[in-house]
Amino acid sequence: MNSDVVLLLGRKDEPTDAVEEYCEYLSEALGKRSVKSEIARVAWNERGWTDAVEELRRAAVNWRGRWVFLQYTALAWSERGFPRRVLRVLRALSEAGGRVGVVFHDVEPFAGTRAVDVLRRQVQLRVIRRMLRSAELAVFTVSLDVISWIQSPLTATFIPVGANVSETSNHVEETRDSDLNRIAVYGITGGTAGSEECLEIARALRFATEQGAKLELHAFGRGAAERETELREHLKDVPVALRFDGVLPAERVASALRGADATLFVRGPISTRRGSAIAGIACGKPVIAYRGRETAAPITEAGVVLIERENPRELGEALLRVAIDRGFREDLSARSVRAQELFFSWRAIADRYIEAMGLKS
Repeated sequence: MNSDVVLLLGRKDEPTDAVEEYCEYLSEALGKRSVKSEIARVAWNERGWTDAVEELRRAAVNWRGRWVFLQYTALAWSERGFPRRVLRVLRALSEAGGRVGVVFHDVEPFAGTRAVDVLRRQVQLRVIRRMLRSAELAVFTVSLDVISWIQSPLTATFIPVGANVSETSNHVEETRDSDLNRIAVYGITGGTAGSEECLEIARALRFATEQGAKLELHAFGRGAAERETELREHLKDVPVALRFDGVLPAERVASALRGADATLFVRGPISTRRGSAIAGIACGKPVIAYRGRETAAPITEAGVVLIERENPRELGEALLRVAIDRGFREDLSARSVRAQELFFSWRAIADRYIEAMGLKS
């Protein structure tokens, strides 16, 4: 079997581009299934829309009959989240004879109550509905059952994201105090949301240590180093060891997660599109996370302790149990290993793409 696939990106995110990393891992996994792929980018923010689309048209001449999967997030195709011009990209791909697919990494329009938020949400809804109608195949990273705006058209399919970490274990166990349970936090949001996350993390650690848990916190990834002072202040009178790192390469992310006893995910509810949460599953660890609208299978098959955000005490209680109950922790780890193999490995994801594209029976 031999086919060609193009994975098409918009504006590059900084300091890390999770969607670009998604494409790199997917491309590698497809290659292992004898499906050749390439990654391209519409650099509209650097070249301007007119030149960028014209450059795309020239490239797309060579994509006739090939699958081209546009990677959609609102901010990849608009600085302020009004992505109307992405429709020009789809039109150019169709006119060039490509088999157009869209991967919806943003599956819902942005929230907010200001007038500009309402307008932005209306624009995004119009755009994503038109994209869905235009695409030969639409890939959603959450179950179609939990998306508010679609009626599960035949062109739509659900494929969860994988973790942007190495799936090959080269982990060398670090020297550590065996009496401490290491809790990993991979990434903290910016702005006021991140401040709330810091409070939630500190509150949970405080509760667990007051009940006798001996803990070490390792926070790393996007936003973690910037929040070090804030978290240290919240935890200055809590007997917990602290370690902070910034953005790490994929191998070190995997090593950090495999070196932890559990991961704590408070960046909103967990779902099959939250790669930083799935990273804990990929490394065979328990994940403590909030339940939300998008929390559905197969994320619920993994070793995830689901709690309600409206009850702050639950986070600390879950952290305490995971820390002190070794049998519970090992059972959760085994569930994460199974879920990774069946649903979240890049091999499984590539197989789902190949099936959706009709490249195998």
